[in-house]
Amino acid sequence: MTHPDEEFTRQSPDAAGALQPPPETQTATFGMGCFWGPDARFGAMEGVVRTRVGYAGGTEPNPSYYSLGDHTEVVQLEYDPETLSYEDLLEVFWANHSWQPPSRKRQYRGVVLAHDDEQYEAAHRTKDDLAERTGTTVESEIEVLESITLAEDYHQKYELRSTPVAGDELVDQYGDEFVDSTVVARLNGFVAGHGTEEQRRCVLAELDVPATVVAELRRRF
Repeated sequence: MTHPDEEFTRQSPDAAGALQPPPETQTATFGMGCFWGPDARFGAMEGVVRTRVGYAGGTEPNPSYYSLGDHTEVVQLEYDPETLSYEDLLEVFWANHSWQPPSRKRQYRGVVLAHDDEQYEAAHRTKDDLAERTGTTVESEIEVLESITLAEDYHQKYELRSTPVAGDELVDQYGDEFVDSTVVARLNGFVAGHGTEEQRRCVLAELDVPATVVAELRRRF
């Protein structure tokens, strides 16, 4: 098991100044159904530095995709608080999962896993605001993150890995840093349909990959 305080200690190999990690970041963790979609959605956001998916919120040891126990699929992200606030991330969370009714499977439940008291209070405040605004009971849960187990490699940046030609090339190029790369997070979001044309242009301009890879990425964008 990996303690949340140990997350994101490695540095990304991204050389582009605009995509280098800031000196100080904060971490957030959400359960929003299948983790492939949130991984891509958050990864395309300016201010998000890294994303990864995993299993959290349960008690059984050593969860895996085929032996999940009482855990939930989650996305964990590191972000620049000078660019994004935690409330910005909560806005994306509430707008992009089914908070009422709850999922029938604990694996796909909506949940905020707070890293500290400030996040916990913000999550409850926005949950109460949503309930008041909609006049509906909000079923998604708010808990304190105890630990997270990273999901298997084939789940990390799934949309990009599933892109022919480009996925394999980028996995080879980034190696062990694939999951923690800001560029990879952006590309994973772009191929899933997120991000702006300006974002895509800037990231592609900084890629040192064969023309066939760029062409395949452009085809998906």
